[in-house]
Amino acid sequence: MRPCSRIACPAEAVATMTYDYADSMAVLGPLALRPEPHAYDLCARHAERTSAPRGWRVIRHVPIVGGAAGEADQEPVR
Repeated sequence: MRPCSRIACPAEAVATMTYDYADSMAVLGPLALRPEPHAYDLCARHAERTSAPRGWRVIRHVPIVGGAAGEADQEPVR
């Protein structure tokens, strides 16, 4: 079990978030196969509620039920 990266959150991580500073973008997808030092593993609650800095885009890769593929949902941050 990998814990959520949020301080004091004991929940199990289910998603990984990374930042692309050059493109002002945060990408949230399924849990990475292994921990990465520059990524954040998040539980379901924190993955759903997370946001990015003002002016950045958040791209959420939502898994399709019954398949391993995902579709991207782009959400501009205001």
